[in-house]
Amino acid sequence: MPFPRLSIRKKLTIGSLLPLFVAILFCSLAGMYIINTRINVLAQEKVRTDLNSAHEVYSNEISHIRDVIRFSTSMPHAADAVTTSNREIIAPLLSAMITNEQLDILTIVDSNGRVLFRAGNPKAYGELLDKDPLIARALNGEVVSGSQLFSPERLQREGNNLASQAVIDVIPTERAKPGSKKSEPFGMVMVASAPVRNSQGYVVGALYGGVLLNRNNTVVDRIKKIVFEGVQFKGKDVGTATIFLDDTRISTNVHTLEGNRAIGTRLSAEVYNRVNLNKEKWVDRAFVVNDWYFTAYEPIFDLTGSVIGSLYVGMLEQPHTALKKKVGLLFTGVLLAGSLFGIAVSGYIGNLLSRPIRELKRLVQRFSAGERDLRIETSSGDEIGELAEEFNAMTAVLRQREYAIIQLNRGLEAKVQERTAELEDKNLLLLKTQGELLKAEKLAAVGELAAGVAHEINNPMAIIRGNAEVLLFDLHSGHPNREEAEIIAHQVARVEGIVGNLLSFARHQRKALKPVALDLVLDDILRQVKHHVPLTGIEVRREYGMGDVAVEGDENQLCQLFTNLIVNAVQSMDHGGILTIRTAIDNEAAVCRTEIGDSGDGIPPEQIKDIFTPFFTTRPTGTGLGLSVSYGIAKNHGGMITVWSEPGTGSLFTVIFPLNQQRS
Repeated sequence: MPFPRLSIRKKLTIGSLLPLFVAILFCSLAGMYIINTRINVLAQEKVRTDLNSAHEVYSNEISHIRDVIRFSTSMPHAADAVTTSNREIIAPLLSAMITNEQLDILTIVDSNGRVLFRAGNPKAYGELLDKDPLIARALNGEVVSGSQLFSPERLQREGNNLASQAVIDVIPTERAKPGSKKSEPFGMVMVASAPVRNSQGYVVGALYGGVLLNRNNTVVDRIKKIVFEGVQFKGKDVGTATIFLDDTRISTNVHTLEGNRAIGTRLSAEVYNRVNLNKEKWVDRAFVVNDWYFTAYEPIFDLTGSVIGSLYVGMLEQPHTALKKKVGLLFTGVLLAGSLFGIAVSGYIGNLLSRPIRELKRLVQRFSAGERDLRIETSSGDEIGELAEEFNAMTAVLRQREYAIIQLNRGLEAKVQERTAELEDKNLLLLKTQGELLKAEKLAAVGELAAGVAHEINNPMAIIRGNAEVLLFDLHSGHPNREEAEIIAHQVARVEGIVGNLLSFARHQRKALKPVALDLVLDDILRQVKHHVPLTGIEVRREYGMGDVAVEGDENQLCQLFTNLIVNAVQSMDHGGILTIRTAIDNEAAVCRTEIGDSGDGIPPEQIKDIFTPFFTTRPTGTGLGLSVSYGIAKNHGGMITVWSEPGTGSLFTVIFPLNQQRS
C-alpha cells in the first residue's frame, strides 16, 4: 500500500518539530545532570582550593611569629644578659616586645633550658624546660616554628590569664564521636623559638613565644575575610572557618542557632576518623553544628609530627540548593515556552515556505520553456519533486555560469595571494627599519646625555676635588676626620672617571682594558654604596662563583655599571629586603654572568621596555641616566643586560659579557 502523499507544509512542520522535541528531551536530561552533579562538584572543588588558602593564612601567622622571635634574638645586650642571667636587663626588653608584637607568650631560657624571664608572668622563672622539643631544638641552634599543645599548668606559668582563657566547655554535638569529656583544658599555641648566640656565635640560650588560639578568633576571621569576602545568604555567612583542638572547636566563626560562635562544639565522628586518626584530608559534604556544608579539613601537626587538631573551611549548602531549584524552574520554563513557540513558528513557517515554492514552480516553467532534453530523476510526488523536474531545464545554463565564476575566483585568489606576499615583505622591512631607527634614537640620546653630564659636572667636581686636597693637606694621618676626607677625594675621582667613561662610551673611544677581579670589585662597591643609599634593613647575600678568574675589561666602567644596578636594587626596597649578588663563569662559552636581585616592589610590565631609555625614570628624584649608561657599558664590552621582574616580588638584572675583549 503506497504512503499517502504529504504536502511540503506538513513535511516542514514535522521535520522542524521532531528535532525540537528530541532536543527538549536531551536538554532536560543534560540540565538535570549539570544541576544535580556539576554544581556540587564545582562547589566542592572551590572549598578544596579555599582550604589551601586557609592553610597559607595559618602558615603566614606562624611565619610572622617565627620572624619576630628570630629577629628578637639579636636584641642589644641580649646574649650578655642571658649569659650572666641578668633579669634586670632582659625584663624591659621582653615586656615591651610582648606588648608591641601582641604575643601571649614570650620567654627566654639559658643554655641549660632553665627559664630566666617570662614576659607574661615575670614571677614564674627557674623552671627547667630542656626536654621540651621547642626548647631543645632551639638550644641546638635551630629556628623552630609550628603548633604545640600546652598543658593547663604550663599555661598558668606562661601567663596569668592564659589557663582560664584556654578552658573551653565541651557542648554535646550531633554526629560527634561518643565521649564524656566535659571541658577542654589544654591550649593550642602557634609557637616559634630561636637560639640566642653570643658574639662568638655560640648558643647561650633560647627565646620562644607564641599566640594562644583558644577563644582567639583572629586567624579564622582573617581566613573568612580573605577567602569568602563576607558573602551571606539570607543574613547568614556562607563561608566559615574553624580551628579544632582534637575534636573540639576552640576558634571558629561558625554560629549556633542562637547566633553565638560555636566554640566548644565537636567534630563529627566520620570526619574525626579520617582527619585526626588517619591523618588524611577530608573534602566532602559534612554536617557542621546545625547544617550541611561543603567542607574541607586537614590535620594540624605538632612539632613531633603528631596530630593535635585540624583546620576547617566550609561553604553553606543552602545557597547551592536554592540555586539548583531556581535554575531548574527557569530551565523548565524556558523549555516549555520554547516548545510552544516552536510549534507555532513551525506551522507558520511551513505555510510560508510552501507558498513561494509553488510560485517558484510556475516561474521556472515559464523561464525554461523549450529546454526539455535535460532531466533529473525524482521519486517524490510533492511540490519539491515538481520543482526538481523544472530545475533540469536550467542545469546547463547554471553550470556554464558557475564554471565562469570559478575561473574568475581563481584568478582573483591568485592576485590576492600575490599582493599579500608583497605586503608581508614590506611589513617585515618596515619593522626592521623601525628597529634600526629606535636604536639610532637611543644612541643619539646617550650622546646628548654624555655631553650634558660632562659640561655640568666637571666644573663643580673640580672645586670639590680642590677643597678635598686642601683638607687632606691640613689633616695629619692620625686625625679622626682624615678618613672621611680621603673618601671624599676618592669618590670625586670616581665621579670624574664616570663622567669621562660616559663620554668615552658615547664617542665609542677605546677602553682601558686590564684583568679585573670581579668579586673584589663587587665587595668594594658594597663597602662604598652606603655613602649613596642607606643599607638599613637590607640583607646582603653574596653568592660569588668567579674564584681566581679575572675578567678583561675597563675596571672603572664595570664599577660604574654594577654600582648603578646595586643602588637601584637597594632603592627599590624602601622597607628593607634581600639584596642578592651572584657571579658565575661559563668556561665553555667563555663568558661570565653576574646577577643583581632584590625583593622590592618590582617593575610594572608596561615599563620594562623603557627602563634602559635615557632619562626614563619611575622615581620623582631620579634622572633616568643610570640604567642607560649601564646598558651602554655592557654593550661596549661586547655583552648585554637583561631584566626579569614581577610586581610585588622583586627584580633580577643579569649582566653577561665575554671573559676576553675583542681587539680591532
